[in-house]
Amino acid sequence: MSKNNKKARNHRINEITKGIFTVLEKDPKKGFTYKQIAERIGVTDANERNQLIKRLTQLKEKKRIIEETRGHYRALPSTKTYHTGRVDITGRGNAYIIVDGIDEDVFVPFNKLNKAFHKDTVEVYIFPKRKGKKLEGEITRVVERNKTNFVGIVDMQKTFAFVRPSDFRMYTDIFVPKDKIKGAENGDKVVVEITEWPDNTDSPFGTIIDVLGKPGEHQTEIHSILAEYGLPYEFPSEVEQYANTLDTSIKSEEIAKRRDMREVLTFTIDPKDAKDFDDALSFEVLDNGNYEIGIHIADVSHYLQPDTLLDEEAYNRATSVYLVDRVVPMLPEVLSNNACSLRPNEEKYTFSAIFELNDKAQIQNQWFGRTVIDSNERFAYEEAQHIIEHGNGDIPTEISIRGKAYSVSEEVVKATLTMDKLAKIMRSKRMDQGAISFDKVEVRFNLNENNEPESVYFKEAMDANKLIEEFMLLANRKVAEFIGKQKPKKTFVYRTHADPDEDKLIALNSIISRFGHKLDFKDKKSISASLNQLLEDVKGQKEQNLVDTLAIRSMSKAIYTTDNIGHYGLAFDYYTHFTSPIRRYPDVMVHRLLQHYLDNGKSVKEEIYEDKCKHSSDMESLAANAERDSIKYMQIKFMQDHQDQEFVGVISGVTEWGIYVEIIENKCEGMVRIRDIKGDYYIFDEKEYAIVGERTKKTYQLGDEVVVMVKNTDLIKRHLDFSLIGKNE
Repeated sequence: MSKNNKKARNHRINEITKGIFTVLEKDPKKGFTYKQIAERIGVTDANERNQLIKRLTQLKEKKRIIEETRGHYRALPSTKTYHTGRVDITGRGNAYIIVDGIDEDVFVPFNKLNKAFHKDTVEVYIFPKRKGKKLEGEITRVVERNKTNFVGIVDMQKTFAFVRPSDFRMYTDIFVPKDKIKGAENGDKVVVEITEWPDNTDSPFGTIIDVLGKPGEHQTEIHSILAEYGLPYEFPSEVEQYANTLDTSIKSEEIAKRRDMREVLTFTIDPKDAKDFDDALSFEVLDNGNYEIGIHIADVSHYLQPDTLLDEEAYNRATSVYLVDRVVPMLPEVLSNNACSLRPNEEKYTFSAIFELNDKAQIQNQWFGRTVIDSNERFAYEEAQHIIEHGNGDIPTEISIRGKAYSVSEEVVKATLTMDKLAKIMRSKRMDQGAISFDKVEVRFNLNENNEPESVYFKEAMDANKLIEEFMLLANRKVAEFIGKQKPKKTFVYRTHADPDEDKLIALNSIISRFGHKLDFKDKKSISASLNQLLEDVKGQKEQNLVDTLAIRSMSKAIYTTDNIGHYGLAFDYYTHFTSPIRRYPDVMVHRLLQHYLDNGKSVKEEIYEDKCKHSSDMESLAANAERDSIKYMQIKFMQDHQDQEFVGVISGVTEWGIYVEIIENKCEGMVRIRDIKGDYYIFDEKEYAIVGERTKKTYQLGDEVVVMVKNTDLIKRHLDFSLIGKNE
């Protein structure tokens, strides 16, 4: 036998051996015949089959595998240590596995992903650590898929199709047989469900379950954003039908069970384009000179009964989703915009927190329970702001939501000005106690009738916004306190916010020092005070949005839980969400639990509510991602019409592949790729948050002002690329 033939034969025996272990270790508790192993590793001819049988016998004799019954082979009991974790796939196709209890994430190269996708829960084997190297491992099996539905583009073949997923972290296309195409055409954007991934195939198999439309069209792209996060864009017909059969009339026998507030001055203050008004304030001066202020919240739980079709749908959604051009509501319109909307001059059922306050904003008395109200007025924030700033009730045409100038009664003016004064005292008290003031600038678009963005504007909180915010915070805090302080302990839904991670704060301090700012780490209160000072100092500065964003990222994420650890950002020991049950399911749970305990009910099962809290937190996170994506989409759409214009921007991020630049005048963020920067070869300096020219030593650093032009806009991938003109000298 020639040397080459022998080498080839040995190589094939090694391949067969590897194949045997792959099959047996994949399902270690199961026995396999030689025929089953042959089929799985692609051994077909007689000669190789004989080699396989011979190798099985040798491995058994060497005690490397077990023959548990005649002709059935099984892997040895494993001595490997396996861990369960969550997959985080990078832009390059490799992954890191986040394992609870292990500080360092486990690196898994692309060829050891074993069919796992981004955010799947997997079992990972961690290799023995080599000195100075990062933790590495391989995925041994997928424990649970994060999702099986993906958005992608159809690539039609003669008798089948492939769907190429839009998500760059999805590394494989999906094979769809012709009978599972659901009328999709070549190039359509669709939702495909993965149904199986057979062992010997390169691609998973799937079924198209929804055709979204042509890529780049507005409706297609907005529906794609929702579909990517598994968020619905319409209610199932049976849910709509159920909602439409609800009796939403106001009944005298129901009023008799409630505290009647219909004669008390009551009004709503909301955004001018709001369609649902879920909170109202009432105001009354008491005989002793104190003020009785009611925070009245739509009584959604009166209509939304547990264990109904409608309740199940609301729970699954858990939140309304606010996209740039629409709201995807948690509840059907019959409730959200009609029965539960506290419109003026309509009697409405409400759940209320009512406080007696003195002129120092100190609480003298409180009351919680079900009420009925009849709102006198509806104001936009701009109108309430005008009353606060001018001290009178003459609303000019240009800000009037009634389309003409009008005057507000002296009673309403006095109520607004008094509540503004009390709100400012409460806010000041919160800040003194260590609350953080995140008044982040929000990007908004003026859209034409075709949903094209005509201009960008920024929404900032005015005194009128802060007035409403303070009274909502008061109701949320006091409801949480009322239940949280009861003995024995009662299960309740809290909104908690853990202390910030010190490492993240140190990293933030390093970045802000470039702009001449610093944090004070002496103690918890000093950190809060210096964070507030930082946020105040950057207002109106070029670095404001960058610093605001980085400061928020350094914070922990607020979540819903039954385990009350307080709320760091608000500096409250007890906090919940009580004030928005039209758009948040946790508020519905809070209303139900509050009434249950007001009726002297026993503490409910904590585990059930903890699961519901986790689901609500997860859905809130998905909704926030969808909202961000819709803003990004609209920013790219806006920038398409500004291709030949130069913009001044701030470097908002630096990576090994490029720099991110945020345009100062409209907050649109895009990327300048390193390979596109002319005149030098640039290297990423991780410690300095910079890229440095190898020859010229020219530096582009986080926070630098630069001039850019639009190079490329991709609505489908939601990418915005800039060309770098240079520094803004």
